[in-house]
Amino acid sequence: MDPWRYSTGGISIALRVTPRGGRDDIDGIETLANGRSVVKVRVRAIAEGGEANRAVTELLAKALGVPKARVKLLSGATSRLKQVAVDGDPKALGEMLRKLTQQETRD
Repeated sequence: MDPWRYSTGGISIALRVTPRGGRDDIDGIETLANGRSVVKVRVRAIAEGGEANRAVTELLAKALGVPKARVKLLSGATSRLKQVAVDGDPKALGEMLRKLTQQETRD
């Protein structure tokens, strides 16, 4: 199952974030121990003062080709597991995410 859900105004994405990951990148899809799927994201920023959260929203905005203002953190501000909403055409965003995560999915 995809780690994102469609809504009328966009999509919401479940993420697992690695701060200080050496680079800003999307590392594919991972299944957690509880069976939930998440998009693995790494950022160079440290997890302090919202730096990593800002880097994550910037990375997603750039990767999905949307303005930063359209990417919002829904939950998980202080957790590695986050829920992010991206406003826009849900179908186009979903297809873009699928491409980004398929290229990067590693076992």
